[in-house]
Amino acid sequence: MIIAIDFDGTCTTHEYPGIGRDIGAEPVLKKLVAAGHRLILWTMRSSSELEDAIRWFRQRDIPLYGVNRNPTQICWTKSPKPYAHLYIDDAALGCPLCKPELPGESCYVDWEKVEHLLFPAAGAGKEAGEVPVSASAWQLPIPAPRLWVKIQTCLGIA
Repeated sequence: MIIAIDFDGTCTTHEYPGIGRDIGAEPVLKKLVAAGHRLILWTMRSSSELEDAIRWFRQRDIPLYGVNRNPTQICWTKSPKPYAHLYIDDAALGCPLCKPELPGESCYVDWEKVEHLLFPAAGAGKEAGEVPVSASAWQLPIPAPRLWVKIQTCLGIA
């Protein structure tokens, strides 16, 4: 599976143009790569700030399949939007967020909940209304009709 990952507020806390604090993305991203998934850094950063984000991945030995582009989509589209099967972004509807720890801080991705959504415990998927994809496909659960309940729970509005 190709997964597009935002940076600020997703891999780290929001501290643009600097690099924010660790929020637990590294072990989950490494687990995704180890499972054979490819990551695209999908960020509004540019120039030296973009290089800082790329360096963050490199320093953690997390390989990137692409940066703000999917290298294979040039064959079938000229669209600048990188194609991915999944997008993880603190601004995405349904992405579980943590409440800020520091005054004035913005919300950021809750990687413990993201990991649970991506890698549910054995048997937990059936109870949560998830149907696993065949072994030859993505190997992550596809949300079934109970997705809205899960989104509401993650957002704390259920």
